[in-house]
Amino acid sequence: MHSDHPPPLPAPGPPPANPTELAAAIKSDALVLGFSAVGIGSIELAEDETRLGAWLAAGRHGEMRYMARHGDKRSRPAELVPGTLTVVSVRLNYWPHSARDAEAVLADPELGYVSRYAVGRDYHKFMRPRLAQLARRVARRIGPFGFRAYVDTGPVLEKPLARNAGLGWIGKHTNLIDEKAGSLFFLGELYTDLALPTDMPSTDHCGSCTACLTACPTGAITAPYQLDARLCISYLTIELEGAIPEELRPLLGNRIYGCDDCQLVCPWNKFARLARQAGFEPRHGLDAPALADLMTWSEGEFDERLASSAIRRIGYARWQRNIAVALGNSTPTAPVLAALTRAADSPSALVREHAGWALARHRQRRAAADGVSD
Repeated sequence: MHSDHPPPLPAPGPPPANPTELAAAIKSDALVLGFSAVGIGSIELAEDETRLGAWLAAGRHGEMRYMARHGDKRSRPAELVPGTLTVVSVRLNYWPHSARDAEAVLADPELGYVSRYAVGRDYHKFMRPRLAQLARRVARRIGPFGFRAYVDTGPVLEKPLARNAGLGWIGKHTNLIDEKAGSLFFLGELYTDLALPTDMPSTDHCGSCTACLTACPTGAITAPYQLDARLCISYLTIELEGAIPEELRPLLGNRIYGCDDCQLVCPWNKFARLARQAGFEPRHGLDAPALADLMTWSEGEFDERLASSAIRRIGYARWQRNIAVALGNSTPTAPVLAALTRAADSPSALVREHAGWALARHRQRRAAADGVSD
């Protein structure tokens, strides 16, 4: 397994003789640095720009106002980073070796489900330094050049760029899929001003399969290749800042951070590769946490335990909001009800409201059960 720190820079070598040799060297360096796959793609995204514009116009991005903030720069790399000619796209497998079986956790209403990409360390902390070092390795070969690295941190159409680089096609669930590695990986990009030979773009192999559409708990995949983020559990538990719509809360089940359902049923993920980084293994039992125990974490414990986790960015109140909803969908055991009763007195109005909803849901269930038994 790779450590959290990139290997040291090698001694300078002779410069590549031509762009083809440089492209090969960049790909070799990327693999040495721990990336699972690498490709070089064009910056032509005209069709993707049209689709993005229609998606935004329909309001399907919800509260993710940053998706529209930079105008066309998201789909025009040379306007975002002037001088960009080609983009080096990288993949990094994240599925952890030791995580509890996902389906088993989803089937247990007293446990919380965290999307498997987030049960370990924050992927940004692994990928950013390595992309930076990839750029330094290129500079050692050819001298200074123009570049900018992105890891889900800027106005970048990372999936279309990865498709252009031959790293996979955009599936019906709108995630990137590779026929030899499934879809359980992160993406990163290095925008460059280098005139490099580009790889062949990937072609679609979803065929007639609609497993992801059927599996989505909230119907967020409204049609093949179309996602309404406002219904997506990942959006609701991570991006949405306020209250989760009441009609959607029962559909979240025990999912407290993200959702993997559309990927769990994808046939191509029988080829998915496990992570090679120790840092992606589960921490603090987040692969199968007891919901009632999670709700007892203080804000200090949340900050300390999740200091190097992607989860920390949603903040303590949203974390408790999500857990309260899952507890409302759980079995009304004594620990569950006690956790919700405490949360109903939270300083956060957001947490209080969701805990109150959960307690009312359990009361309604009990009343309905008593009525049937009578």
